[in-house]
Amino acid sequence: MPSVLYFHGFASSPGSAKVQSLSRLLAPNGISLNAPDLNAPSFGALEWESMIETALEAGRRIPPDAIAGSSLGGLVALEVLHRGISAPLVLIAPALGIAERWRTKLPAGDPVTVWNHALGADAPIHRRFFLEMADLHVDDTPPPVPVTLIMGTADESVPYDGVARTWESWRPSLVAGSRFVTIDGGDHGLTAHVDAIAEEIRRAVRAMSSRP
Repeated sequence: MPSVLYFHGFASSPGSAKVQSLSRLLAPNGISLNAPDLNAPSFGALEWESMIETALEAGRRIPPDAIAGSSLGGLVALEVLHRGISAPLVLIAPALGIAERWRTKLPAGDPVTVWNHALGADAPIHRRFFLEMADLHVDDTPPPVPVTLIMGTADESVPYDGVARTWESWRPSLVAGSRFVTIDGGDHGLTAHVDAIAEEIRRAVRAMSSRP
């Protein structure tokens, strides 16, 4: 059975509506989602390196036929690729080109209180995580595999133009078959467009099966 290594976004979880919807849509194609919980060691004490260790362990346990990452999970997907787990990539509203926004949009105080989608309530998280993300530049270089990027033009969390600029900087070095998919009016969650996302994941799995 083909397996997709799926990374959820910030303040989300493997139980999100998007993950559940994609699982249902992909199951008839015999495709399973391997979606680890990236809230490591916990949401309140979230650390980039702990997230990556969790992601790598999941990918080593079940080698993926494709890798998908949503929002912050898109950055996790890029880092996993850089660390040796290789498969076609699907980036869903990825948090590209926004390193400095983590710092400039950060409210005062420590811990910082944010809306946690997984809990359905406000939750505290230590300030250091946001400062850590502001210094992260994993998206500076293009992925070494075919990549499909799905982005809504009305994304309220990650500016569309910034993601498009990052894509253009990657373009000269992108692997053949890479595609930028624009969803007119699509928001950050893209939950109204899971059918389109599922189709791009199927396409990525097929690309893996056709690799020599």
